[in-house]
Amino acid sequence: MIEVNNLHKSFGDLHVLKGISTKFLPGYTNLIIGQSGSGKTVFLKCLLGLIEPEEGTICFDGQTYSELTINERRDIRSKIGMVFQGGALFDSMSILENVMFPLRMFTKMNLSERQDRADEVLKRVNLPNAHHKKPSEASGGMQKRVAIARAIVNNPKYLFCDEPNSGLDPKTAIVIDNLIKEITDEYNITTVINSHDMNSVMEIGEKIVFLKDGVKEWEGSKETIFKTDNEAVTNFVYSSELFKKVKQMYLEERN
Repeated sequence: MIEVNNLHKSFGDLHVLKGISTKFLPGYTNLIIGQSGSGKTVFLKCLLGLIEPEEGTICFDGQTYSELTINERRDIRSKIGMVFQGGALFDSMSILENVMFPLRMFTKMNLSERQDRADEVLKRVNLPNAHHKKPSEASGGMQKRVAIARAIVNNPKYLFCDEPNSGLDPKTAIVIDNLIKEITDEYNITTVINSHDMNSVMEIGEKIVFLKDGVKEWEGSKETIFKTDNEAVTNFVYSSELFKKVKQMYLEERN
């Protein structure tokens, strides 16, 4: 579990995060949503330890990150998998080498063990025969699956995804959403996804945190988001034509 309490972050006179408190539970797909400038990216970077907040705490299974030693922080980071918005694969490496990279950084596995583990997770993301390709030879959807394989190769307790569907067609985006959800369930990972994709909200949004102007304006699930009368939330979600159609279908199914 990741517990956030009264998180504040400013850059000069710009107060970006304004007292955010929430919990992200293991085995759940937790989505952070909101308009551009709402604080989503800064919030995610704070959770990853890339930015230090001025006030508030972030606890990983009871360990307050700001109170940890350098070695203890490294131990937490070794338990984190990250799927970057653009994939962030190394162009000079093969797909197999990309997936093995975290094992070389954080484990004492020998080469054969690293290859076996990378092969295992590549099969899990349905890429059993792509080992020797370079990222440039893979489609956008394949690159995202490689990024997911790399993120889970070290058996993380926490999985962070920054706009994992960015640049994908709707059909491929659903495949990636479902893959993330399946992996979260199988490994009981605490998964946190930064997204603006309302389709992702409706597909896998077990917990949704909606930010507006650096404030946690609302939180709930894909079911309760239909019922909220929070104007900021409804203004955001109704900007999506897909959401309008999905909500109408949802209501019709229950009448």
